[in-house]
Amino acid sequence: MTAPIDVKKLLGSRIKELRKFRKMTQEKLAELIDIEPNNVSKIEIGKNYPSPDNLAKIALALNIEIYELFMFDNGQKSIEEIKISVINEVRQNDMLARMLFKFCQAVRQS
Repeated sequence: MTAPIDVKKLLGSRIKELRKFRKMTQEKLAELIDIEPNNVSKIEIGKNYPSPDNLAKIALALNIEIYELFMFDNGQKSIEEIKISVINEVRQNDMLARMLFKFCQAVRQS
């Protein structure tokens, strides 16, 4: 069995990567999403997890869709490798399967 994925750290790294790509400071991102700059820092190092509302604000501030915040490998794997990895994770985790099912339903409806 593989080690659990630290989603908070991956998400934080992804937010930092996207913020820096847009040449945005932590202070500017904090201002745009109406939180303290030290909270942006805590999110980016994986200490804190943003609320759903703040996830939406972060995506808006970075001019991306929310799901793009969770694209952790960012092109390092082929689509076939990604599919195999996702299928294996879903097979091992019923809660993840339910969550992905609901996510797919929501995406189809939008």
